[in-house]
Amino acid sequence: MAQIFKAKKKSVSQKMLTLTVSAMDHQGQGVAKQGSKVCFVNGALPGEEVKAQLIDDKARFASADCKKVLRASAHRVTPFCQHYQVCGGCQLQHLDASQQLVEKQAAVSQLFSKFAKAENLNWQAPLVSEARHYRRSARVAVMHDKAAKKMRVGYRAQGSKQLVSIERCDVLSTKFSALFTVFDELINNHAGLTCISHLQLCEADNAAYVVIRHTKPISNTLKTVVEKACDEYQWCLVWQSHSGEIDHTHHPMPYYTIPEYDLTFEFGLENFVQVNPHVNQAMLHQAKEWLDLQGHEQVLDLFCGIGNFSLLIAKYAKHVIGVEGVDSAVALAKQNAQTNSLSNTDFYCFDLTQSMQSAAWFSKDIDVLVLDPSRTGAMAILEQLPLTQFKTILYVSCDPVTLARDSAIILQAGFSIEKMGLMNMFPHTGHIETMALFHRR
Repeated sequence: MAQIFKAKKKSVSQKMLTLTVSAMDHQGQGVAKQGSKVCFVNGALPGEEVKAQLIDDKARFASADCKKVLRASAHRVTPFCQHYQVCGGCQLQHLDASQQLVEKQAAVSQLFSKFAKAENLNWQAPLVSEARHYRRSARVAVMHDKAAKKMRVGYRAQGSKQLVSIERCDVLSTKFSALFTVFDELINNHAGLTCISHLQLCEADNAAYVVIRHTKPISNTLKTVVEKACDEYQWCLVWQSHSGEIDHTHHPMPYYTIPEYDLTFEFGLENFVQVNPHVNQAMLHQAKEWLDLQGHEQVLDLFCGIGNFSLLIAKYAKHVIGVEGVDSAVALAKQNAQTNSLSNTDFYCFDLTQSMQSAAWFSKDIDVLVLDPSRTGAMAILEQLPLTQFKTILYVSCDPVTLARDSAIILQAGFSIEKMGLMNMFPHTGHIETMALFHRR
């Protein structure tokens, strides 16, 4: 019988290191030197000296967990969440909220220097919200813990697939404050509910929705038990079977509004919407101000989703073309344009990672480009577009690495960076959202 060779996984010494942290990377980790290599330290802050335990040791870098702070940063604070040391949801509660922005901006500047060869960025004031209870949506996992012999309701542990039971989440909307304990009690007291795999939460302007995903049928009797237990919290319960389909027919469609611009956006519970409603409104206002449209522009909005940017821009431009890869989002973008009485928009479903040779949506008359891609960035489409056709490019990013990489393409096409700004969509986490405005030189 043939023998298959399997390389043995290199064991990592659990030795303790004394490290001096010089900076913070774009994921919220402290950066230190371990001999000739860089060591990324979870839980350590710039300016600190720490005792850290090595958890990974590769040829070019190492990773460690901070175990003891020997010399603390003046910006270190006590985390406000009782689950902070074990939950993987937040990474920066030990850093003062205002200093989080300073470190995030520095991390983005360093990435632009490295990947785009761009220095002295024209940073604008960051867009911020309340640092707590800012999330209108979240995904809550449900899993059986064999050791504890019970079902757990909560979030994944940091760097692990294990589940942490959560009593309350202080960055989630207060509408869902009681949800963890309510569903923990329900699921552990009714064997027929152990087929629930997760809860999808979303606070829209018209209701607080709880999508209950279950892998096996649940009886109507048991559903009634759940609904009665949830009555006092006024949650709109939506049952999602193993087929994955969400039935909206028995509930009003969720929506959010942008009162400043008299806009209403309906969305499906499976569609992407920005998690932080306050920052989303500020982000739209900033986009409108930075673009400074005069009414004659033809705008191309790529990765447009349900029309979050498209519909606002349509109020100030001659024509807007929105392109998105998700069918249901495109259908809602069209519907939202009609609801808001905007007739100068067209929306197309198109995979923007593929060749645009067959793209019926592209026109040589387009002079403004808006990009709002996922974390993978927009390189595939940027390398195909005739960028010199555009006078202005607005890039809204949720990953600073791909933003810096893609910005190099834009700069090489003859553009300059006019403005940069952080949008603190996720306080207390390592996530960095950035807006960049480019003008053709």
